[in-house]
Amino acid sequence: MYLPIAWLKQYCPIDKDVKELADKITLTGSHVESIFKSGQDIDRVVVGKILSIEKHPDADKLVVCQVDVGQEKIQIVTGAPNVFEGAHLPVALDKSSLAGGEKIKKSKLRGVLSQGMFCSYQELGYDVSVIPMVFRDGVLILDESVEVGRPIQEVLDMDQAVLELEITPNRPDCLSVLGMARETAATFDLDLDLPKLEVEEDEKPIQDFAQGIDIQSPDCHRYYSRVLYDVKIQPSPQWMQNALMQSGVRPINNIVDLTNFVMLELGQPLHAFDLDKVKDKKIIVRNGQEGEVLTTLDKQERRVNEKDILICDGQEAIGLAGVMGGLDSEVTESTKTILLEGALFDAYTVRQTSKKFALRTEASTRFEKGMDPNSCKEAVDRLCVLAKDLGAAKVAKGSYDQKTKDFPEKTIHLRQEKANDLLGTNLSLDQMAHYLKGLGIETKEKSGGLEAKIPSFRQDLTIEEDLVEEVGRLFGFHNITPQPLKGKLTRGGKPASRNLEAKLKEVLAALGYNEWMTFSFMSPKAYDRLNLEEDSPLRKNVELLDPLGEEYSVMRTTLLADSLEVLSKNMNRKNPEAFGYEFGNTFSLDQDQDHLPTEHKRLAIGFYGDQDFYFLKHTIQRLFDRAGIGEITLKRASQGYLHPGRSAEIFVDGQSYGFFGEVHPRVLGNFKMKKRAYVAEVDFQKMVEAEKTAILYQDPGKYPSIGRDLAFILDEKTEIGQVKAIVLEEGGDLLDHFEVFDIYRGDSIDQDKKSVAFNMQFKSKDHTLKDEEINPSVESMIQRIQEELKGQLRDQ
Repeated sequence: MYLPIAWLKQYCPIDKDVKELADKITLTGSHVESIFKSGQDIDRVVVGKILSIEKHPDADKLVVCQVDVGQEKIQIVTGAPNVFEGAHLPVALDKSSLAGGEKIKKSKLRGVLSQGMFCSYQELGYDVSVIPMVFRDGVLILDESVEVGRPIQEVLDMDQAVLELEITPNRPDCLSVLGMARETAATFDLDLDLPKLEVEEDEKPIQDFAQGIDIQSPDCHRYYSRVLYDVKIQPSPQWMQNALMQSGVRPINNIVDLTNFVMLELGQPLHAFDLDKVKDKKIIVRNGQEGEVLTTLDKQERRVNEKDILICDGQEAIGLAGVMGGLDSEVTESTKTILLEGALFDAYTVRQTSKKFALRTEASTRFEKGMDPNSCKEAVDRLCVLAKDLGAAKVAKGSYDQKTKDFPEKTIHLRQEKANDLLGTNLSLDQMAHYLKGLGIETKEKSGGLEAKIPSFRQDLTIEEDLVEEVGRLFGFHNITPQPLKGKLTRGGKPASRNLEAKLKEVLAALGYNEWMTFSFMSPKAYDRLNLEEDSPLRKNVELLDPLGEEYSVMRTTLLADSLEVLSKNMNRKNPEAFGYEFGNTFSLDQDQDHLPTEHKRLAIGFYGDQDFYFLKHTIQRLFDRAGIGEITLKRASQGYLHPGRSAEIFVDGQSYGFFGEVHPRVLGNFKMKKRAYVAEVDFQKMVEAEKTAILYQDPGKYPSIGRDLAFILDEKTEIGQVKAIVLEEGGDLLDHFEVFDIYRGDSIDQDKKSVAFNMQFKSKDHTLKDEEINPSVESMIQRIQEELKGQLRDQ
């Protein structure tokens, strides 16, 4: 941002050296990038007045002018096409210097003496991008009221420096001259002279010209409008043109210049519509429609959609809200009636629109950072005041002000002790209140601190620490004496989740697994490839607003799709086997959290090769053993991506911890895999919560155990876990070990049956067991398995 010092002084009576000014406001948080004076190379260039013009005797394109330069009258030969008798213009005298160090001396042009030269904006050092179009191919013509003989630096404010500032994104209020004047006044403890905002209205009511505002878009929070009539389109006064050009903006005409001037002054973008071109004389603010086309002021057609905000009349779009106006309603030399727009648009929506069209304007730069909800009215009223003062228009009586969102007043309590502790200072409440008042923040003492009323232009102040920073930067962080850090030393360490993750990685590495890492986003097509049901909760994903492409457009709700993708790539690249795992986050939508995504850490395991389902089961058991969780119960799984007969769901104390098993053949085909593969997904966060870190010694006992083997013919659908549950319940404290050692299916057993054989070890801690002590338990087991599971005891 460019800050002309001449403009700054209109609101803040600063008389400091520009270097001191730059240093001080940099120390208080407004970083000055550079300081420059556009007229520092210029010497002996004054305002002259052409008294007479005669044709050059020997050149058709040259004229000879007699010029009054104050102290004397001189003769100048020129070829400038726009000179005329009575014109006031800059004159470079004999032995003068122009921008870039160019020297001007009197000389003869085609035999006629020329004692100087008329100057253009370019020759005075102005960039072509800010020069008014009327003067791009001729010399600069000044207002007739400018005093003859006056140095041109004073006339164009070139004797005043301009600061180039770097404004942080959280301080949109500083993207204005008034905002920086407030910072300067607070820094140097000066009074701030606010611009006049009281509008002097004329007799005609606004209803005679415009029929109101209709806000239909949820992205427009406020729209304030006034009407100017009997408009006179003409060049702006020189002081306004000076301010605009030094700020990097090209002057166009008085009305357009006023919108830019007030935007730079107050920070609020404005727009002026030619009301005679607004159909039905009303404004409708709505979102665009798919395929709708708007031609903007740069004469480019913009194809909008429902994510863009449009300003429309009764029939069509006339502006791209927050970015650029439409060509069909622009202000021209024939404009007589103007509708002024001051609005508050959603910052995110404007930023996305500006980015989509690669159309970054002064307006969008401000809107996308968040605006003061009250500046809409202030800026429109300020423009009306200036328009009246310049005699550019009359102001219709009344205004339209539509709001769709409330912005309640904010107050923050600042504690004196807290502020001094954070800053390392010993400031009084009066000092703190004084610093905050300089920034426009009113305070009153309350409960050992200050109750601060936050002005609407400081949307960045939300918590107590923000006020502490404001006090600190005005006191001067460089003035704070460095002190050693205070606090208690604590012993560092990893959280429980990191420790458990490291333990499980050791187990997996020992079993031959490698770690892989995949992206946290994936394609929504992965859910179909996983054979998930249409109502599966895994399909409720978080969509990315700005994805890298369709393949990475949603946040994953499961790790399995990525794991299968890794296995598929390895298999298709002819790797004979692949064993791997990943600890990663999944993201889900929780209705109880206002649709905010929830992160959940899980462990995925996958492999193909020489191992099978039982190796994966062994892996899962080892992991839970390492976590100290102990007994797990397995039940038949019903996930669509797993084989219905070779998969299991993991339970601990009745809670599901995950699934594992062979990949369903259909899913293998979806991932173009020709070999059997096995996967598992475990809820790692539940494992962290259930982990038992204490290592307890268990006496192996000095008395021998008694073993029993039983075998039953069971229905194929009967789960081993059901058998185990009965055995553990009937075995009681004497049962020391249970293990299934054989599952048989064959010719001697019916096709829908299986033979399950298991071993039990019984042991007592205080004596040698006898058969009579365990036989009742074994008989109860046999009876319950026969009755509850319809099992048939096999002969040993």
